[in-house]
Amino acid sequence: MTGSVDEFFDGDPTARQIHDRLVGEFTAVEGVVVHVSRSQVAYRLGRTFAIEWRPGRYLRSEVPLVLSLPLRQRLESTRFKQVVQVARGTWMHHLELRSAAEVDDEVRRWIRLARGQAQEPRT
Repeated sequence: MTGSVDEFFDGDPTARQIHDRLVGEFTAVEGVVVHVSRSQVAYRLGRTFAIEWRPGRYLRSEVPLVLSLPLRQRLESTRFKQVVQVARGTWMHHLELRSAAEVDDEVRRWIRLARGQAQEPRT
């Protein structure tokens, strides 16, 4: 199923507010492709650089939104719920966001890093 971003966030105003704070960084450059599926919203520039998903749709969770960022290196921060090496040279960083206020300069920096890496050729 492919739907719209509005449909994805329908019924969860907190998740929508968080998304609204994030989306400017996701789409700050030309060529970003947005793919909405039943389970997530993915942002791509050649490769996926950010994924939003709503854990409460699938798990017992009070977290409205999780932002997942694939990066070439592991970032150390206590803010990440989980960091997993998903492939050689790719670390997935999962950040639980409970309010739009948590989208700060640090989160924006991480998104810009992921977006930049998605545009670079793989070595």
